[in-house]
Amino acid sequence: MVSLLKRHYVRTKPYPEKKVRIIEEASDLLRKYKYVFVIDIHGVPNRVLKEYRLKLRRTGSIMKHIKNTLFRLAIAKTFGKVPEDVEKVLTGENIFIFTNMNPIEMIKWIEENAVRREARPGDKAPYEIVIPAGDTGLSPGPILSKFGKLRVPTRVQGGKIWVVKDTVVAKPGDTISPELAEILQKLKIKPIFETLRVKAIIVEGRRAISSEELMKTYEEMKTAIPEAVKQAMNLAINAELLIPEVMPLLIQKAHIYALNLAANAGIITPETAKLVIGKAIAQAYALASILAQKAPELGIQAPTVQVTTTPTAEAKPVEEKKEEEKKEEEKKEGPSEEDIASGLASLFG
Repeated sequence: MVSLLKRHYVRTKPYPEKKVRIIEEASDLLRKYKYVFVIDIHGVPNRVLKEYRLKLRRTGSIMKHIKNTLFRLAIAKTFGKVPEDVEKVLTGENIFIFTNMNPIEMIKWIEENAVRREARPGDKAPYEIVIPAGDTGLSPGPILSKFGKLRVPTRVQGGKIWVVKDTVVAKPGDTISPELAEILQKLKIKPIFETLRVKAIIVEGRRAISSEELMKTYEEMKTAIPEAVKQAMNLAINAELLIPEVMPLLIQKAHIYALNLAANAGIITPETAKLVIGKAIAQAYALASILAQKAPELGIQAPTVQVTTTPTAEAKPVEEKKEEEKKEEEKKEGPSEEDIASGLASLFG
């Protein structure tokens, strides 16, 4: 029985000095920088790469064009092996950005620094394209018919073509026609953005994360963090942790407990007077209601007056705090002197 074994290429000759230097340099960069952005450069113009390379220097990051084979050797030299998910992204035409910038910030930076270029026939409009009113600097000729085809109102003034008013010539997603591409080019309007395509981010040589996965995680974290903060605040309040963020709420909670205790003990202070009197009135009305039922011949009527009960000091969720404070301000603090007088008069005749 013949066994077919997969043959692996094993290099026997030493690498050329130039390649050894590239591997050493890449290995040094891998030690110096925490993140490596793998950029797909297939079809990306060289001028775009040059502009990004120049701007990247200001961020302390470095862009390097290294062959995938040599980069694999540099990873293996630095970290001992090439992880499987890293191996998968090291295919095709790539360029590498070495950076210590937060990956989310770097992705946003790449998008914000997209390079403008002129529109070509077949391009999709990235946003609403407007030809502004005013002098185009173009001389009258066959170009006038192309303005007319695009329904751009024009007039000839001083031997030049003038656009009468701002005119929308393409909406987001529209295909750029040859006529529109020509006019935009002549007007030096560059509506198309060319940006780098991030395939993946290699983290400390251990794993590769796709940009889609990273941004998805980022969006999930933006939602999860506020909820975690709210739960942490509620836990800290109920555990009575003495930290700056919680102290104002704990003092408020202690104040409510103190008022509750003083009011129930019948202690009269400027803060508890209305609570104690309100409680006494409520008890008096309750007694009057019972007497009115038991002895109707007395003619006692128990008027209904809203009174303030003693406060509670239960911990409230953070998101309800502002609403509770608003309700507390709107709530009646206790019966007025007229309510007290009329209540006592009706109770005791």
